[in-house]
Amino acid sequence: MKLLKSSLLGSAAALAAVGAVQAADLPVKKAVPIEFVRVCSAYGAGFFYIPGTDTCLRLSGRARFEYGYQAPLGRGQGNGDYSGYRGLARINLDARTQTGYGTLRAFLRIEAASRTGIPTVHSGTQIRIGNAFPGTGIDQYGRVEQYFNTDKAFVQFAGLTAGRASSFFDFYAHDFEFVGGTSGSDVSSTNLLAYTATIGNGFSATLSMEDPSFRRTPIYSPTSALAATVGSTSTAIFGQANSLIPVVLGVNAAGQPIGFGFTDGIQRNRMPDFVGVLRYDQPWGSAQISAAVHELNTGNVITQGGFLGFNSAGQALTATNAVAPSTHSEYGWAVQGGLKINAPFIAPGDVFYLQGAYAEGAQMYTGNGSYSGSYAINPTSIQGASFNQNFSDATVNPFTNQLQLSTSFSVVGSFLHYWAPEWRSAVFASYGENTFANGARAAQGAYFGFVPGAGGTNAGSTVISTLGVGTPGTRFYNLNGNLRDTYMLYAGANLIWSPVKDLDIGVEGIYAQYGVQNGRVLDTQKFSYTAAQVNSGIPVKTITSTDVFQARFRVQRDF
Repeated sequence: MKLLKSSLLGSAAALAAVGAVQAADLPVKKAVPIEFVRVCSAYGAGFFYIPGTDTCLRLSGRARFEYGYQAPLGRGQGNGDYSGYRGLARINLDARTQTGYGTLRAFLRIEAASRTGIPTVHSGTQIRIGNAFPGTGIDQYGRVEQYFNTDKAFVQFAGLTAGRASSFFDFYAHDFEFVGGTSGSDVSSTNLLAYTATIGNGFSATLSMEDPSFRRTPIYSPTSALAATVGSTSTAIFGQANSLIPVVLGVNAAGQPIGFGFTDGIQRNRMPDFVGVLRYDQPWGSAQISAAVHELNTGNVITQGGFLGFNSAGQALTATNAVAPSTHSEYGWAVQGGLKINAPFIAPGDVFYLQGAYAEGAQMYTGNGSYSGSYAINPTSIQGASFNQNFSDATVNPFTNQLQLSTSFSVVGSFLHYWAPEWRSAVFASYGENTFANGARAAQGAYFGFVPGAGGTNAGSTVISTLGVGTPGTRFYNLNGNLRDTYMLYAGANLIWSPVKDLDIGVEGIYAQYGVQNGRVLDTQKFSYTAAQVNSGIPVKTITSTDVFQARFRVQRDF
């Protein structure tokens, strides 16, 4: 047995030796090197090198829940929501590469949200500029909205900024607010091409060519065209092809209008907005002066579909004998000054803002429609309001077919205070006014009797309502809210708790009031008055202003 055991062990050892020699003769495959993600410290925390490149990338984002409560002023058609909800997602990508000319940067921000309920959460403003679309169900239309926005997509290189970014005109831009309703310019997403020169000692200057589409407020029209409808509930589709602005095309020997047509009031993209900025940055804060030029234009007098009435020679109006002067383009402008003061002497992180702006033919630059809604002649974000403000940058004089520019101004102040590192709050307030050109309302009024009523047709569009101001000297003209000079007062405060880094839990309350600068207007909250009824002397209810309160709760995580 011992001899057998020794033989077996010897054989195993010999086989192992032979196998080792053969294995040594086989080619050895080298392991593929693993390229680990490396931290990039050149641009701050959170950046890493994209493997195989010298580009540093930071991925960040946000998740947010909001609930808003706002009691409506009426429960009529389209009104009556008390609650609003929003869930929002944000993704940021920040890519930077060091070059011989400085840092090459590309920044992307995509936002998506589901929003329901009260109109200041379900935003008509975002629908009007194509960032959102509404549900079309019976209970959903006007209450359910899906939102998607390419909020940022720009390149920065050697002083150049090109792409979709915040307007360089802006300064405070609702930095400390949930609702974002104070007056003041805040166009966070526009297409632009800009150059910034660093002058030294904290000074910089920027010249920016910006997309005018995101600064337009429609030119006033006393009529509205019927949009297409779909389904058994006659849900409106947003597809308006023209904006009908009546103009005089024929007068009699006494100069009285006896014929009219329409100017197409939709503005085309012709000239960009030009923005110039001078900024000063220091450890104590910042100061900025901004200026902008903004073109206003219209289309031609609409010739399809025929004209209404006769010319001064008594001939039926046609495209050849009803020639109206072409509407000349006009240039609006705006200026703004802002001051930011860091206040660590009160508490670390405290900041004051003060800002003022004035504009002619460029209301979006003063931002008095921030809460009520933008990109509409008379937005209706305040449910059941007794009357709506008009925000048009201009009116078309019906007798000359020329633009008359409106003016506006706004002032806003805000203060952020840290009670403790995890507790902070802000208070903010603003005041602004919108004023139409001298004689603009009277010119519209003189033409009021010649505006087509419901059911009138022109160029294939059906007129479904008139927003005329009434005939000057009548009771209806004196009490009508259309084209009245108005003001907007806004104030609010919030409180935010951050129990851990990048988590905010907060509440905000706001108060908004808008009203007429002079006189009184018809209260149409529960009653609808015709010009004939008011002029007959029937009792009517009038007001000077509309008030609204809103409370909002927010949970937000940034990463």
